[in-house]
Amino acid sequence: MQNRIVKLIIAGIFLLIGYFFASRHIIINQSDFHTLEKSYLTFEYTFYNVTDREPENIMRIDLLREAGIGDLLVEMGMLGEMRKEKLEYRFEYEEE
Repeated sequence: MQNRIVKLIIAGIFLLIGYFFASRHIIINQSDFHTLEKSYLTFEYTFYNVTDREPENIMRIDLLREAGIGDLLVEMGMLGEMRKEKLEYRFEYEEE
């Protein structure tokens, strides 16, 4: 009985870890880590390194843009607020 409980606890821990990774983007900038909540559960772009990438190329990715990567890029100093709004508008409405 105790062995079965231990197995259920371990399975529960793995399920929680899987849920965490399916519900969060982990954004890496050199040695810093940031998390963004995904708009739906998926394993796409779970880990994304923004080091040496152009903000325009990062903002092009719908899943990251929907999660608020633009605000994070502004916070990290990679992008200005006005440029962020222009890129959000461009990729949301103009390129369909």
